[in-house]
Amino acid sequence: MNENLFTSFITPVILGLPLVTLIVLFPSLLFPTSNRLVSNRFVTLQQWMLQLVSKQMMSIHNSKGQTWTLMLMSLILFIGSTNLLGLLPHSFTPTTQLSMNLGMAIPLWAGAVITGFRNKTKASLAHFLPQGTPTPLIPMLVIIETISLFIQPMALAVRLTANITAGHMLIHLIGGATLALMSISTTTALITFTILILLTILEFAVAMIQAYVFTLLVSLYLHDNT
Repeated sequence: MNENLFTSFITPVILGLPLVTLIVLFPSLLFPTSNRLVSNRFVTLQQWMLQLVSKQMMSIHNSKGQTWTLMLMSLILFIGSTNLLGLLPHSFTPTTQLSMNLGMAIPLWAGAVITGFRNKTKASLAHFLPQGTPTPLIPMLVIIETISLFIQPMALAVRLTANITAGHMLIHLIGGATLALMSISTTTALITFTILILLTILEFAVAMIQAYVFTLLVSLYLHDNT
């Protein structure tokens, strides 16, 4: 219980060298590509899930938006696998770092916005001023819409960071409470241990849901600009 609550969020280092690059690249090994005529069950399940998500997410896009399919599918696989990686014992979750999430959110948001200004300049500028706005409110609404536009990548990154960090902290706190209660009350310790198991199962679901939400919001930003 004397361990710092935020120790699990510190980037691991060996011999003074940060291991974050190797950790970020590790999930790519979990998704092998099969060159056989008949794939195994894991590859078949992986392909089925990708087809299901891509069909649901990209059906609203036109031909220009569908060119982002490969990028968005790679994004949801990367975020989902790194979120799940953090649930392993003695592991590190890269998506708990706001800097990394901003590094993903800002380029994708900027690419979608720039695409909109290139292909739909008038429609993109029209978003800053809703139709029928009274003349005295025009300057205020333009400022508000501009601020809301630039807040979008920050909201993407903060949402992912907050949800993953909160889940890991809850698991850490409940796990520490279970260890402390084992010497005081076995019955209470069993109850908290059951809560810990249920929370861990919930965190597996949250890890996948947050990956889907992040990618879906990027897809919606792209849809508004294509």
